[in-house]
Amino acid sequence: MTAALAGPALATPAVSSSRPSPLLIRGLVKRYDDTEVVRGIDLELRAGECFTLLGPNGAGKTTTLRCALGLTAPSAGSIRLCGEAVPERAREARMRVGIVPQIDNLDPDFTCAENLLVYGRYFGLSDAAIKARIPALLAFAGLESKRDARIQSLSGGMKRRLTLARALVNQPELLVLDEPTTGLDPQARHLIWDRLKQLIRSGTTVLLTTHFMDEAERLSDHLAILDNGRVLAGGSPRDVIAEHIEPQVVEVFGDWTNGHALPAGGGAAAWADAHAAALSDRFEISGETAFCYLHDAAPLLAHLATQPGLRYLHRPANLEDVFLKLTGRDLRD
Repeated sequence: MTAALAGPALATPAVSSSRPSPLLIRGLVKRYDDTEVVRGIDLELRAGECFTLLGPNGAGKTTTLRCALGLTAPSAGSIRLCGEAVPERAREARMRVGIVPQIDNLDPDFTCAENLLVYGRYFGLSDAAIKARIPALLAFAGLESKRDARIQSLSGGMKRRLTLARALVNQPELLVLDEPTTGLDPQARHLIWDRLKQLIRSGTTVLLTTHFMDEAERLSDHLAILDNGRVLAGGSPRDVIAEHIEPQVVEVFGDWTNGHALPAGGGAAAWADAHAAALSDRFEISGETAFCYLHDAAPLLAHLATQPGLRYLHRPANLEDVFLKLTGRDLRD
């Protein structure tokens, strides 16, 4: 990152153990006719942390978020957002929340500075107060030189950073981010991560949804994995990995000859049928790869060294392994 993009930290609420939970959900249920899409979810965010909701498409994440923000009425349960009862006082609660939607909705007719100014008015802020914050917001987003630029002239990464800066115009107690780095290149993703880490360090509470498991591991203090409207696992990323998956993974792929001609249907799947059960604690076949989960990988690695047709990758287990174990490998639409 260049020095020009480092950006100053913005003034945000100080971290304090006495601060109440910015979001407290108990027994949340949402039904559409006879279909129950959220089934008794409990969530509690701690002030000054990053909490991540993970789940495949259709898991209930979006419905949970909409209920939490008072945009969808729950069928049962209780919600307190920034200390306010939702949905009864959802409008008042949302005045203390910043939202970064999945799709940028910046006004293309305005400049970067004008987008910040107009958005700030929705929170009842005076023009003078907003204009006083605009330089720091643009600096935070690394967009000082784009103050008077039209939105059409910005790259995708610049638009995303401006959307993040816009969500901070009201100095929110809670920042909600819905898949904030989808569609960005690696450089832009890392810059967004850096900005979010700055916010978390300075005391802003963040509620994140993402499909990038490495993003969740990097940013989350706590997370919850949802599927079919229920919480399947929760805790810190490290604790969730330790509790739900073996510590080591060996991915095996390539051609298995068994020292002879390639057998019919040969490859990692054929090798796994013959050897994986004896050499690993658990294994799965996905496409052309055998995933072997182990506590001790040494015997398997010694065996694979004698199989010249096979290739393999030995790595520690990660959050994606847990996610796939709990929610399955089948594609969701």
